[in-house]
Amino acid sequence: MSTWFPSPEAVAAGLREAGYLADAATATTTYLAGALEKPLLVEGPAGVGKTELAKAVAATAGAELVRLQCYEGLDEARALYEWNYKKQLLRIQAAGDQAWDETHDDIFTDEFLLTRPLLTAIRREEPTVLLVDEVDKTDVEVEGLLLEVLSDFQVTIPELGTVVATRRPFVVLTSNASRELSEAVKRRCLYLYVDYPDAAREREIVCSRVPGLDERLADKLVDTVARLRTLELKKAPSIAESVDWARTLVALHVDDLDEQTVAATLGVVLKHASDHERAVRELRLRG
Repeated sequence: MSTWFPSPEAVAAGLREAGYLADAATATTTYLAGALEKPLLVEGPAGVGKTELAKAVAATAGAELVRLQCYEGLDEARALYEWNYKKQLLRIQAAGDQAWDETHDDIFTDEFLLTRPLLTAIRREEPTVLLVDEVDKTDVEVEGLLLEVLSDFQVTIPELGTVVATRRPFVVLTSNASRELSEAVKRRCLYLYVDYPDAAREREIVCSRVPGLDERLADKLVDTVARLRTLELKKAPSIAESVDWARTLVALHVDDLDEQTVAATLGVVLKHASDHERAVRELRLRG
């Protein structure tokens, strides 16, 4: 039995309690990631809830979330560990006449080690969810840093040796598919594709996040968001933005999503001027 969740049904129930409404595929794959102790690679458009899934898994399991936010230029020092050079220099200056070999052994110890998210997650003895967010934004070389963690749940530090996880973290990698990940990374992971939800599920998500939202208004909001997603936009509205729009309407005490209201509040869901212009034109908001 999984050390994380007893069944896919328990995953679905736990995620729901944490505010994440998972479909059957998401609940089952999440359960299997825990049962098989394999990293979970979640791919899909921006804003469909990939990061939120990791947060919900942590909340459901009562685990600490350790997050590595990926970006172009991320290196080992930011992902794994680095040495505290200033502290090492002070130690060397204070060594006086001490033999260099002895000083060298002193400064490459745990006292001078600055742990970053990957090493932090590996060393934790408590339940941990390691989120490697937007892994597709890193260089291919960075994926090499991940392989040892993803396959063996360990990190090798030349001066100290290999640090093996005493308690394997639940690892979630997210990708917006802006570039193809290496086969080596994919081979080590279970794969889950998350797309925009259908209207019924998005309506359920929005209503669960915005208590007091009129059901008819929720229907119109979800329909409008669905229409916006069919347009060729730079950035289609995410689920989080649907929720923000619903909260906006509630805050404005709006009871109908008419053309005037859509035009006045479109900035909540569309963040590019060209998208705004296209939506106004396609939805005939000024007709």
